[in-house]
Amino acid sequence: MELSERKKKILAAVVELYVATGEPVGSKALCDNLDFAVSSATVRNEMSDLAEMGLLDQPHTSAGRVPTQMGYRVYIDSLMKKKPVTREEKRYLDSQLLSSAYDPEKLLDGVSRVLAAATRFAAVSTTPSGRGANIRAIQFVQTSRRTAMVILMTSAGTMKTRVFHCDFDLSQEILRVFFRVFNEKLAGMPVSEVTPAFIQNMAASMGEMAILMSSAFMAVLDVARDSMQAEICMEGQTNLLFYPELSLTARRMMDFLAHADELNRLLEQRSKNVKVLIGDETGRPELKDSSVVISRYTVGGKDAGALAIIGPMRMNYAKVIAHMEYLSDAVGKMLTELMDYDF
Repeated sequence: MELSERKKKILAAVVELYVATGEPVGSKALCDNLDFAVSSATVRNEMSDLAEMGLLDQPHTSAGRVPTQMGYRVYIDSLMKKKPVTREEKRYLDSQLLSSAYDPEKLLDGVSRVLAAATRFAAVSTTPSGRGANIRAIQFVQTSRRTAMVILMTSAGTMKTRVFHCDFDLSQEILRVFFRVFNEKLAGMPVSEVTPAFIQNMAASMGEMAILMSSAFMAVLDVARDSMQAEICMEGQTNLLFYPELSLTARRMMDFLAHADELNRLLEQRSKNVKVLIGDETGRPELKDSSVVISRYTVGGKDAGALAIIGPMRMNYAKVIAHMEYLSDAVGKMLTELMDYDF
């Protein structure tokens, strides 16, 4: 679709004014915000042409114009100017993440809270899945006289824990034996291979010692299963109730967001850059009046999980995308550093 330079500037101005005010944009308001001199009559003609091209819509006969789904797409793909995160914003975002930098699940939960607060939309993050990951290490920490916690860390940056109980008094010497046995057998192997059959065979190879380690075997199997699942952290769903344009679909959106599997499938879409899905592009009828902005993050150079914003089509895409890029990069670096930490 070929647009003249004037039409491009007018379309961009309509999008940005509508995002800022939430009101249909009229020719007079548009003239006041353009960086070049033009008459209201010319602006009205150009807006009429843009409407015929499917880029603008007129909600009511006497009202101004609003962007269509196609209009937003053209704006994002070719007209939008990047808006880098400011130094002050970076300091704020970093301070919000720092307190949970050493706990992957708390970190991603914190990212969702930060994004929801910064954008006033619904924010989602997914923890890394261990399906294609290897076991990096297994640690044991005594929690009481007869209980201990097993910690399993994977190459995807996940860390899962489980407390188990023994019928005898534990000691640091016993836990060192547990550490040596499990790390010799499991360190470096795919998490997906830690199955009940594998654990049974491992126990059988231990002879009488397996009796003492039975609860530890079950705990390791449980944390391996937990590591296989990508979890979803969500914040700000109620923010969606405050946008009039979502009033007819808000309930269906809430129902969709409550289905983790379906939401996870939507967020699994890969892209080198931040991906913006507008309305019907989401493939979900519940989101036909919404936009979804997805940014994948990497751990150790490998795709690991996603951050996402869900809100109305009327959003400040330049600002949202800048925040998503910065936070996904920060999360990836923090999880990579955690993965490289020898605990």
